[in-house]
Order: sequence, then C-alpha cells, then structure tokens
Amino acid sequence: MHTFISRFVGLVATILVVSAAQAAEYEFASIQQLSEQEVGRLVLPKIYDKLDIPINITPLPGKRAEQDVKSGLKDGEIMRIWSYGEGNDSVIRVPTSYYYLLTTAFVRKGSIIDIKQHSDLAKHRLAKVRGVKHTNDITRGMPTVMDFNSSLQMLSFVSVRRADIALTNYLDGMLTIYKHKLSDKLVPLEGNLARLELYHYVHVKHAELVPRIDNVIRTMKASGELENLVRFAEFSVIEDYSACDEGIDCVFHSIKDLHVNTD
Repeated sequence: MHTFISRFVGLVATILVVSAAQAAEYEFASIQQLSEQEVGRLVLPKIYDKLDIPINITPLPGKRAEQDVKSGLKDGEIMRIWSYGEGNDSVIRVPTSYYYLLTTAFVRKGSIIDIKQHSDLAKHRLAKVRGVKHTNDITRGMPTVMDFNSSLQMLSFVSVRRADIALTNYLDGMLTIYKHKLSDKLVPLEGNLARLELYHYVHVKHAELVPRIDNVIRTMKASGELENLVRFAEFSVIEDYSACDEGIDCVFHSIKDLHVNTD
C-alpha cells in the first residue's frame, strides 16, 4: 500500500510539473514605436499558439530591451536582425526568419541627395532611432549621426532641415509620415539600402524552445500560413493609423508593391 501511495504521489507531482511547464508564460521584449515590431507583436503569439505556449510582449526602448534580455529579466526579443546575435552570448537565434525589414533613407521633398552606395551616407547628417541594430550597423563610423527616441522625432528633425537623412524601415517611415501629416515634406529615396531578415531571439536559459519554434516557423512558411498572417498583421498595423485618411491607401498600395517586388 505504501508503495502504491508513493507511486501515485510521484505521478501527480510529474503531472503538475508538466502542466506548469505547459502553462508557463514567457516574457519577451519588443522595441517600442517601430511599425515592424508591432507586426511582430501580432505574428509571434500566433506562432507560439501552435505549441500552446502563452507569451507576453512588452515594448521597450531598444537598448533597454537588449539589457533586460541580457540580464534575464526578459526571456528574449521578438525580432532582431542577424547581427544582433553575433557575439551576444545571452541569446540564441531561432534559425528561420519570420519577417524582414527594408532599411530606407527618408529625405525632404525636392532634395537633390542621391545615395548610390552605402558610403555615400557619410556625406550627410544622419538621423536614426537609438538602439536599433540595422541603422546602428549602416551608420557605424560615419561622422555625423544623431540618435532619437522615436521615428517621429527623427523624421521631424529632417523635415525642419536639421538633419539630411532619416534612416528606418520603409513601413515604419511611411506610417509615421502619414500619421503625422509630413507627406508634403518628406519622401523615401528610391531603392532601399538593405533588405534584412528578422529573427526571433530566445534567452539561453530557454534553449529547448529554439528547435520547437523553428519547426513551427518552417512549417508555417511552407504552407503559406505565415505569409498570410504577416500580410494580415501589416494591414492591421496600418489600419491602426486611422488618422492618416487618404495616406492609408498610399501605404497599403506601397506595401503591396513591395511584396510583389521582394518576395
């Protein structure tokens, strides 16, 4: 009888441990006030839903997000470019990307600025959002680079001629311009400076999650489900900018054209 009770208690304990693991809610960071990160906030929970794992996502400034992940306060970041994981021993990159960004230069309307290659940026006063890896990388070593807390601050600085070029993701720049009625002052330069895949990063203490999440992303990509989910998320983010009025249609068509040209 004693043996039976011991086995029963052990079985119950095992069930409770497994249930607790399944019910665990992971805390991830995103970068605040960036449109591509808002897309990720909609997409990543759907990916984790496939594993019945609930997650919570907290928008933070870029540097704060990285610090909180390194310290273990957060369980990872929802999306960063490849180079974020290089030399960063606190995180593991999920190998398969699930979104991308287009590093784009925004300038004043009527500007004669012409960027043929990356090195041409060094001739100009550059503005970027603090703590964002892809714009940190592309401006490294350049003489005049100004950091801002938001895309709006950065773009506004260019609109009043205090900087020459604002660097951000195409979607983020376009939505900010239309939301804040800057379309009569600012435009994207034709052609993008870079297309960069975006990856989910998980803290090393949750290494067991990586192959599971990677398998889900690969499966969703192969079936076309991920593509449809991303499109829906993009349009949901665009619709949140309801104050854009006629600008919304412009952003919708721009994003559709981009998918045709980059897929």
